[in-house]
Amino acid sequence: MRGNVLNKEIKGSIYIVNKLTNIVLVPLLVLFFISGCSFNDDKKVSPVKVAIAWSNQQDSYSFQSTLKAVKAAGGEPVVLDMVRSFDLSYDESEHIIGSKDEHGILTSESAKLVKCNTFQNSNVTDVIKDYKCVIFPGGSDICPTLYYNEQPWHGIDGDTTYSAERDVSDYLLMSYCLENDIPTFCICRGMQLLSIVSGADMIQDIGQYMDSQGITYSNTHRDPNKKVFTSHDVNVLSHDSILYSIAKEDVISKVPSWHHQIVENVNGTRLVVSAISYADGIPIIEGVERSDKDYFIGVQFHPEVAVAMVVDNEQDAGNFMNYEAALAYFKRLIQQTVANKNVAGS
Repeated sequence: MRGNVLNKEIKGSIYIVNKLTNIVLVPLLVLFFISGCSFNDDKKVSPVKVAIAWSNQQDSYSFQSTLKAVKAAGGEPVVLDMVRSFDLSYDESEHIIGSKDEHGILTSESAKLVKCNTFQNSNVTDVIKDYKCVIFPGGSDICPTLYYNEQPWHGIDGDTTYSAERDVSDYLLMSYCLENDIPTFCICRGMQLLSIVSGADMIQDIGQYMDSQGITYSNTHRDPNKKVFTSHDVNVLSHDSILYSIAKEDVISKVPSWHHQIVENVNGTRLVVSAISYADGIPIIEGVERSDKDYFIGVQFHPEVAVAMVVDNEQDAGNFMNYEAALAYFKRLIQQTVANKNVAGS
């Protein structure tokens, strides 16, 4: 009799435990599972950090447009510190002392030290850290003493916005990026700097060059009043180029332009010309790539400006290249960086 009663009590207890399990524990397990899945689904990949070479004009329209373009492409722009050469002297404000002429141009002797020693005697590794891609944005003229074939100042009083500090910083960083094959995108001045470091010949002023050829320059590449960007078309030369893989067309229409210095030729260098335009019948180099590197490209025009104009809802945006076409230059750099990271991690 007692055994039957005990069995009934045990069965009742088991029933109660099972009931509580179904009512309390199972829902808790389901909730925990759903929460875990939601957490994994919502987990976002950190954006690629894109290093932006230091500039003394970080409030300029072109520089700020570069930051906006990187963000629009899904990247995180990080402005680097200035790269300093240990062969030169700097004051507390990081201005080069004793190595510049009256125009702010680096002296011939100091430029030779930078060109000969490149990044080897600098703080570049402290500046670049572990960033995996770099953009060299647009800006002012580059000291002609840094050219492979050094030139005297062009003598134009209205074009004296030199920054020896930025030129040295860019030269050292560029040489480091080339040596280490870091994916790099160079815009306008940046393309000129890439060409200079690679040994190309330069022309300091298109107008002066046109005059020497007996041609009247129509100022198609820079507004003579220096107030707005001009626009023109660019011809892509090869379907095998990085540039074509980005532009996906033979003619890039209405690129924003603001420059008066140009690359004359790339003879005897490892540069390949990927695009040209024409100014009054004279071919102008608009794109270069380093054939010995994985991803090293420069353009003479300003795709970042076309992006920023749309981002900022500017009225002139329709006068320049298509937004998605311009944004592609920044997306491709980020894609290349991700691809390199995946290969390195495999």
